[in-house]
Amino acid sequence: MRTFHCTNCQNLVFFENVVCLNCRFLLAYLPDATEMAALEQDADGTWRRGDKAYKLCANNLNHQICNWAIPAEDPEDLCRSCRLTHVIPDLTLAGNKEAWHLLEVSKRRLLYTLIELSLPLSRKTAANPAGVEFEFLNDLTTPNGDLSRVLTGHDNGVITINVAEADDVYREQQRTRQHEPYRTLLGHFRHEIGHYYWDRLIQDSPRLEEFRRLFGDERADYQRALNTHYQNGPPPTWAEDFISAYASTHPWEDWAESWAHVLHMIDALETAESVGVSIKPRRADEPALIIPKRTFSAGGIDFGEMIRAWLSLTYALNNFTRGLGLPDSYPFVLSERVVGKLKFIYETIKPGVLLTEELPAPVAGNLKSA
Repeated sequence: MRTFHCTNCQNLVFFENVVCLNCRFLLAYLPDATEMAALEQDADGTWRRGDKAYKLCANNLNHQICNWAIPAEDPEDLCRSCRLTHVIPDLTLAGNKEAWHLLEVSKRRLLYTLIELSLPLSRKTAANPAGVEFEFLNDLTTPNGDLSRVLTGHDNGVITINVAEADDVYREQQRTRQHEPYRTLLGHFRHEIGHYYWDRLIQDSPRLEEFRRLFGDERADYQRALNTHYQNGPPPTWAEDFISAYASTHPWEDWAESWAHVLHMIDALETAESVGVSIKPRRADEPALIIPKRTFSAGGIDFGEMIRAWLSLTYALNNFTRGLGLPDSYPFVLSERVVGKLKFIYETIKPGVLLTEELPAPVAGNLKSA
């Protein structure tokens, strides 16, 4: 993600800020202008950035959980991100408003990257069945006292996230129980949207055969593969072929885990480039990093250049976190085969690769869980 500055006073601000702490101007992200803007309010209540008028997202006005704005002429009351949320958490339950805020923060970070990559992104409706929508649901207790669990997953453009994943304690318990080195709320969003884009970018496309060569045949029974994974665990040599143990479950999960990883890389490297991070070692055999001044989301860097920069950056990140007494920020080892999968995904999503023809609609019934 790029570095943002208040457009009024040029103070450094974060993507999640709602007010500049220096000049006290209201801040809002403007997806149409891709900037965090300081807005001034007219006497009639209209917010302006220069000569362009905006209105605040209804979820800002009513719930204070959004910091995106909408062009004043847009008939929608919700911003481009919030209008994709089809079901919000039950706000009568304690803690759910805070959880909803965290869910939307992660979703907005996801959408920032997707928009920058020019990936197809529209709301799922009866007239647009190929769109996407999000549902944030709680586990429920049935009348007989049993617990009905919500599975985080994707099904035909509907992405469901269990609200409990917004709780750090719950998420860490799940990470430990499932022997995962890494589990984040943003990671869930990136993983599940990967399933959606498999339907949009790979299914019935010219890239399907290459996908099967790299990831395997997705026509293998998905539920049987899941059952085998949870009963027997991953193969002992999974790290030679997969980005994570869960990726070894089925080609769909391998794609989604690898997809999420590419989005991690793009976001972190764009941040590093934006703030001017470089690594200049004293020895030639140590990792070096000078990121070209080109936007990753614009496809201005080839994959070889990107992976070299990534390996150097993660070396530094892990040393920083170890020095703070924390676990590795990047607890992964990339085998040659995994790198080949990441390259395939990166080359699939570079702007313009698959957007020159109408994309196929997803096939109903492809339930894929995290």
